[in-house]
Amino acid sequence: MNPISLLLTLVLAAFSALSLVAMAEHGYLGIWQAGLTSSASLQLLIDLVIACGLAMIWMTADARERGITVWPFLLITLAAGSFGPLLYLLRRQWTARAAGVPV
Repeated sequence: MNPISLLLTLVLAAFSALSLVAMAEHGYLGIWQAGLTSSASLQLLIDLVIACGLAMIWMTADARERGITVWPFLLITLAAGSFGPLLYLLRRQWTARAAGVPV
């Protein structure tokens, strides 16, 4: 496993653990509701939406260039935020490594 794949895997694992704790404590809708409780939390929510939107645009273009099916990652991004881009980046690493293509 190369250093980038290792880093992505560690970030995904840590983020998954945090997300599981948040889901257990607040539920899926509770996480979204927390984003509406103050202007500060709303700013973070809007920032996440913008960042994920930009990531979705990039993933679509990158997937076309690399011949990767992107729609599952787009759906994951819409439903679960940063999980979609993180999983796409891991998929991209695995595909490039298997084909011997530089990432």
